[in-house]
Amino acid sequence: MGKLLVSGLINIETTVRVDGFPVAYRPVRYPQFGINSTVSGVGYNVAKALTTLGSRVNFLSMIGQDSAGQIVHQTLRDDRIPHGFVIAELDQTPCSVILFDPDGRRAIHVDLKDIQERAYPNVLFEQAAHGCSLAVLCNINFSRPFLQPMRARGVPVATDVHAIAQLGSGYDHDFMRAADILFMSDELLPCSPEEWIRRLWDHYEARIAVIGLGADGALLAVRDDGFVERIPAVFTRPVVNTIGAGDALFSCFVHVYHRTGDPYAAIKQAVVFASYKIGATSAADGFLSESELNRLVREVMGE
Repeated sequence: MGKLLVSGLINIETTVRVDGFPVAYRPVRYPQFGINSTVSGVGYNVAKALTTLGSRVNFLSMIGQDSAGQIVHQTLRDDRIPHGFVIAELDQTPCSVILFDPDGRRAIHVDLKDIQERAYPNVLFEQAAHGCSLAVLCNINFSRPFLQPMRARGVPVATDVHAIAQLGSGYDHDFMRAADILFMSDELLPCSPEEWIRRLWDHYEARIAVIGLGADGALLAVRDDGFVERIPAVFTRPVVNTIGAGDALFSCFVHVYHRTGDPYAAIKQAVVFASYKIGATSAADGFLSESELNRLVREVMGE
């Protein structure tokens, strides 16, 4: 089994526990042990989850030439994520602040700095892509030039466009057009998830599509089988913060599908993986190993 090429954002994430939304004004708050800063970002979350599950990855990203960038590299080493293709091309490392309440709801504030205007060196992409059998290209601008070259190599492309409300144009069009495996959220959909899949398949060629439904689980659509059904959520432990649930669902699905070619097994394991993950505070924490996941799947689903 070949490696997975992962390309996506890394940022420094600060999570702040609040009493509820909307957040009432107070000059000073003291949420004891309620503020934490960690390395995160969609690309990092996916690379870490895949590595924890046992996939081999080549991870492409860009960080800053600052102290935060040094923290990123140390964290990648600590997490045993290959970091030779994570390069310090930016002046400052992107960052985010996430407010979350006792129910796990979150409000995300992301400062991408100038990463959307920067290009990743093609020579490094070519080196990283060699020998990879699936490309996980997160919807950040520097991943965009990799879409067609990977398809030209015959390598399937998986991407997650997150909250989306329109088809056929816009920022995510290139990613959706290139994707063999396409993930998204139901948060901004203008219609039912089932109707959205019908519209999606009229516009794009993705063979497999998954719509995250939050507390209701996920919808899996497999074009070749004409399969469009909802997969209910499961309970594994109390919810702490829902940030990163979609990244976890996506990562686990990709891991299992890459190994087995079975989207039905992949989605069942992915909903368990995501359920467990949201019992952690940070978007980059709470990931199970493959053996831990298999054990939990047996416990939860009786398999």
